[in-house]
Amino acid sequence: MKRFCLLFNAPKQVSIQEEEINAPGTGQVLVQTDVSAISPGTEMLIYRGDFTGELAIDETIDSLGGRLAYPMRYGYSAVGRVIALGLGVDPAWEGRLVFSFQPHASHFIATTEALMLAPRGLSPEQACFLPNMETAVNFLMDGAPLLGERAVIFGQGIVGLLTTSLLARFPLACLITLDHYALRRQASRLAGASTSLDPAAQDVDRQLNDLLADGADLTYELSGAPAALDQAIRLTGFSGRVVIGSWYGSKRAELDLGGRFHRSRIRLISSQVSSLAPELSGRWDKRRRFSLAWEMIAEIDPARWITHHFPFDRAAEAYQLLDHSPQEAIQVLLTYPS
Repeated sequence: MKRFCLLFNAPKQVSIQEEEINAPGTGQVLVQTDVSAISPGTEMLIYRGDFTGELAIDETIDSLGGRLAYPMRYGYSAVGRVIALGLGVDPAWEGRLVFSFQPHASHFIATTEALMLAPRGLSPEQACFLPNMETAVNFLMDGAPLLGERAVIFGQGIVGLLTTSLLARFPLACLITLDHYALRRQASRLAGASTSLDPAAQDVDRQLNDLLADGADLTYELSGAPAALDQAIRLTGFSGRVVIGSWYGSKRAELDLGGRFHRSRIRLISSQVSSLAPELSGRWDKRRRFSLAWEMIAEIDPARWITHHFPFDRAAEAYQLLDHSPQEAIQVLLTYPS
């Protein structure tokens, strides 16, 4: 049978490729994709060519093998239904809604070990938030918020909004978010932020100083803009923590690590979801973290932040929207014919 795959050919050039797909082998299943989510952070670096070519696409996910180099397939949030079984697969898999870390494609072959059953009651649109929710859960584990802390988040894209939603469940002294786009700031306040500000506003420093006289205790840099990291460090108080969740790719920015940073004992924490902090590994593993992420999806319902659905054959328009008009979008999905 035929399947259709998205291919990143060059900076700002994507195409749909048609190819044959084999029947599933022993221990494998064939999945027909319902929806796949575009990551407006990582994928836009791929789309724009803002990546360093010496890196593997992802060393922890078999379906994302190879190096970061054009042409390449990418994407890591596919949800669909099992439509065919290989030898040795339990018949109970047939027809089930599943999630998998797969590049954007109309169909894919996977082992059952590479699939996760979506909890019953969740829609495909909700299930596609699993990677970003797992990332947000990981950010909280690495930041370790405390009762009464002053927390700040730079960036209210979908990962930032999920992180805000989780932090809003804590009894913090305040939860301040910053984003350039009004649509995201509005969503942030609805997600539980006590205040959401434009980091480019003329009086933003005064507003932040009024709200954080002694600086933030816990700051997250999730905007994807390296320059925001410098602002995050400036905003963090003595012995505070800055969790850096952004992947900047090949983008660079100068940091002021002079007097105040040098004397303030600020901790910079690199946080990336492909692993767990070693100090947590005695009781936590990926399976337990995924289980928690599914629970948080059901409680928070991030599908409310889906702003656009694009049919798969119009994928190029979806990337153009995110590239040229990011202020209009939060989460963009690709949809596939049944």
